[in-house]
Amino acid sequence: MNNYKGENMINLRKVGLTALAGSLVAFSANAVEMSVSGTAEVTYTTTGGTNANTGNPWGSNTSVKFSGSGDVGFGTATIVRTLNDNIGAALSTYQTLDMGDLGKLSFDAIGGGLEGTAANDDLLPTAYEEVWTGVSGTGVIGAASADTLGYSNTFAGVSVSLAHTGAYAGGTDGTGDGGNDGAGVTAKASDWHLSYDIPYVDGLTVKYGQSTIDYSLATENDDTSSVGHILYSTGPVSVGYRMAEFHDGSAGSNGTNVEAYAIAFNVSDEMKISIATQDREYDVPAGTNVTETSDAINASYTMGAMTVRGTFGESKDTAGQTGDNDEHMELSLVLAF
Repeated sequence: MNNYKGENMINLRKVGLTALAGSLVAFSANAVEMSVSGTAEVTYTTTGGTNANTGNPWGSNTSVKFSGSGDVGFGTATIVRTLNDNIGAALSTYQTLDMGDLGKLSFDAIGGGLEGTAANDDLLPTAYEEVWTGVSGTGVIGAASADTLGYSNTFAGVSVSLAHTGAYAGGTDGTGDGGNDGAGVTAKASDWHLSYDIPYVDGLTVKYGQSTIDYSLATENDDTSSVGHILYSTGPVSVGYRMAEFHDGSAGSNGTNVEAYAIAFNVSDEMKISIATQDREYDVPAGTNVTETSDAINASYTMGAMTVRGTFGESKDTAGQTGDNDEHMELSLVLAF
């Protein structure tokens, strides 16, 4: 009889310990979720024209993304860090706190571009790259710098995205102003961006945002830019219009005005093609304005975890320099894991 009771006690202990262990595992799994993903890419790039590059056309790039998220009682906290072997350091590191109806807070330690106009500088539909890749630029500034605070939420159907940094880099060192006349001048950058899905027209969205770089010295004038989109998608077709303006506060400096159009078509679930064109007018204070024209065609094909994609673009009067014409061709093979 005593042996029987002893065996029961031992069995109950085993059951209890097993249940406790299972509960702890379940609690840990629910408390924090971890994931790892990444890509490995090989590219072949050529450039031609006025600013042709005759270097090695082959390139490779591997990135690994680590992310973890968990419930902190009043929201979900997420930490993300992406490592890139091409730059030998972290490509991005950021934290977010999703508070549901109260919105989402973010802190971007390296890359910038989670919120504001920096995250919405060019949203035109494309099968691969933007129309300006390799031959021009977006024509937009934003608070995409180290240590950027962000906030996003939706009010009455309008999505709001805000960003601010107290030490705008404008490049790499945190003390410049984008290569204008304020080298060594610390600046603050703030921007906002709005997005609205038009009622009763499925697939139609309008977007608009503005950025301001505020330099610490009274002698420095602010740099400002704005960007807007009209986007529409129906079935396999997506079309878009984009406008952007940049005004340099430095005396005698150039401003730019951008207009761009794009259309993308999903040939199948695996294949997508797109074409785009962009006009970027350079305002020359002491001369004649020059308009740079860029055109590009893109295509991509996905087979499981592998994607083959390519772009060909060309520009005339590149960077506002009359007679400068450039070409850019890029092929890419990407494996996702």
